[in-house]
Amino acid sequence: MANSDADKLMIKADKLTKLSFTRWNADWKTATSLYEQAAVAYRFRKDNEKAKEAFEKASKGQEMISSPWDAAKHMESAAGLAKELGRWNEVSDFYRRASELYRECGRAQPASDALAKDEAVRLYTEACEILEEDGKEQMAFDLYRTAASVYVKLERYTDAATFHLRLGVAADKCNAVNSQCKAYLSAIIIYLYAHDFQQAQKCYNDCSQIEAFLNSDQNGCAMKLLSAYEEGDAEEIKRVAHSSAISHLDHVIIRLARKLPTGDLQDIKKEAADDVEPLDENDLT
Repeated sequence: MANSDADKLMIKADKLTKLSFTRWNADWKTATSLYEQAAVAYRFRKDNEKAKEAFEKASKGQEMISSPWDAAKHMESAAGLAKELGRWNEVSDFYRRASELYRECGRAQPASDALAKDEAVRLYTEACEILEEDGKEQMAFDLYRTAASVYVKLERYTDAATFHLRLGVAADKCNAVNSQCKAYLSAIIIYLYAHDFQQAQKCYNDCSQIEAFLNSDQNGCAMKLLSAYEEGDAEEIKRVAHSSAISHLDHVIIRLARKLPTGDLQDIKKEAADDVEPLDENDLT
């Protein structure tokens, strides 16, 4: 089908959605079918701009005839085309709208997937929250990991660690102990890579309040790492970074661990020594 034919379909469909003296009701069902045909034709001809517009209108049509699932699918198609065109604001808006439409269908998984496809990392949070609210935390595990990886690439290490901690909480609810412990160890490694020893230590102490982590191999690994940092022992840090507990983490975290230590270990050693309270000879208790 030539572009001129697709253009005619769009014109005809537009007329069917507009009221006039001779048309008192819009014929969205027929118009939607025409928009869909035009969208396919434009995409086949690689006219992405017009294909995007046609899918937008087809989505609106499906929504008007009470078919949110098909409306969401068309909106995702429009988002994909907007991405190819470099229209990043539209990409975000379209995927967000697709997610809303999927949620109208009661479909939490595709709703979160639609948000996850948006390259704006802020939407990963919303994608995870959708599944959390629906009590389907286990479905969000890959989203947590992907979001954390993106944040690492952006050098937003606090955000990356936060997503691993959220993964740990979600895994706890699902009794996924192995995933939980790996997530906590990953967060500690990220803090160490960012040369934030105090936060790594705090993270370790907080996570160790959880029995599953306290008795895990990952806890032992984290404890060895932190002890090596306190002692300023770079060789021990490198040895622990090649241990089996770390080798079973996500590849992004393994790469960070293998680059440890970062920063000046002597500063950390001094901080650790300063934190030790001096012995009070008058206190015999």
